[in-house]
Amino acid sequence: MLKRERQNLILEELNAKKKILAIDLSRKFEVSEDTIRRDLRELDQLGLVKRIYSGAISLGPAVTTFEQRLSSNVEKKQALVAQTLPLLTEDSVILIDGGTTNLELVKALPEEFSATIVTNSPFITIEAIKKRNIKTIALGGIVAKRAAISLGVEALTVLDEMRIDTYLMGIYNFHPEIGVTVHSQQESQMKQKMCQVSDEVIAMASADKLNVYSNYICCTPEVVTILVTDAKDQKLLAEFSKKNIHVKPA
Repeated sequence: MLKRERQNLILEELNAKKKILAIDLSRKFEVSEDTIRRDLRELDQLGLVKRIYSGAISLGPAVTTFEQRLSSNVEKKQALVAQTLPLLTEDSVILIDGGTTNLELVKALPEEFSATIVTNSPFITIEAIKKRNIKTIALGGIVAKRAAISLGVEALTVLDEMRIDTYLMGIYNFHPEIGVTVHSQQESQMKQKMCQVSDEVIAMASADKLNVYSNYICCTPEVVTILVTDAKDQKLLAEFSKKNIHVKPA
């Protein structure tokens, strides 16, 4: 078997299982563990997998811009939103950070719904001010172009002066042991602060965002109060439930 063919099969295996072990792959492809480790190292350097001590894990969804994500999987996002809207309490203070699923939620808020929305997303700010009974607080700072959110000391300082009832956290990756992670250190610091000032944290996450992780940790799994997801893997969902997270199917 050629190396390229074997590496393609390794990627197929990883897409199916999310996590692969070098020892298992060496048996399957009848090559040494050193050969598999070299394959995984090359795939990691190409940005296709994330190496771990015993093998590799899936990187989760590709890193894309906010605009690229706007038109993708809209029906899935709306299904998550439909299950999340009843969880929101009127006349409360709701913190919503960046993310296209969170944007869909703000668009779907009933016209009569009354609340204060705090956000570091210019896109969500624009949608929120269209709602008659929504008071909108926009967090300032330097806007990160890829994620389309404000980051930095200005927003962090304002959050220090707030107590949030519900935080709707935009999810990139969510692992049942490691927690919520992102690719940017600044974004992880912002999410850490948002969690610290919030009484409740709700995460909406499609199946492809679960059981994978990135380099910067935003919070441990236990910080999330409710996970709304379309994932069907009951074993995986049970792992989240063990962390005292209420899992709500979409």
